[in-house]
Amino acid sequence: MNPFAERDPICSYLEWDSKFFARRIARLNRSRLDDGTVAESLAWCHSNRIDCLYFLADSDHAGTPRLAEANDFGLTDVRVTLARDIPQADPATPDSDRIRQAREDDLSALRSMARTGHRDSRFYFDERFERAKCDLLYETWIENSVRGFAQAVLVADVEGKPAAYLTCQLRNQESQIGLFGVGANWRGVGLGTKLVQHFFGWSSQQGAVRAVVVTQGRNLAAQRLYQRNGFVTTSLQLWYHRWFPR
Repeated sequence: MNPFAERDPICSYLEWDSKFFARRIARLNRSRLDDGTVAESLAWCHSNRIDCLYFLADSDHAGTPRLAEANDFGLTDVRVTLARDIPQADPATPDSDRIRQAREDDLSALRSMARTGHRDSRFYFDERFERAKCDLLYETWIENSVRGFAQAVLVADVEGKPAAYLTCQLRNQESQIGLFGVGANWRGVGLGTKLVQHFFGWSSQQGAVRAVVVTQGRNLAAQRLYQRNGFVTTSLQLWYHRWFPR
């Protein structure tokens, strides 16, 4: 490491988020707060006319929550990261014919599931974001994933129609579950486990040796699903949003 290398800028403007929400949104590029970091980041936001600043904080630094609360950062989520090594997948998994790659003609059903399937996320718990915009965010996310944003989108069929989905990402030898959802009428019947098992098979085929997934601290059902499939928690972080008067 070069000790004289410049640090990342204190904040980064988020073009996609800003355009989507029609607000000027940025992210704080630090994981802990001190008085200097708070002063520098708030000054940057004022200079750049930011409406909302995202901040992902380490959960093991005692001073950060105190400074966040004192400076009007609102806690919106606990970010839970889980991981495991890729297991040997069984190609003869029961009901394997019901799990397939998503198609363009699935989009209407997938958007409908995504519209109501992610209400545990930080955007819904921040009342400054309109509910309809949050719904559209996840509709757009699954649509973009099917159209190439994700390396693969797995779909579970029930009665000939998509009933659940899981998006797959790959970076080097690490695969990641991105967006995962089950239709309201098909929860609790094992579709999630089937999709996760097929995700392991896909990951193995891609040469991945480790799998990662991120979920919300309040989403206990998702955490239990991943733990049943061998994932263990590797980190907890805190999401804050800091809003500025227009």
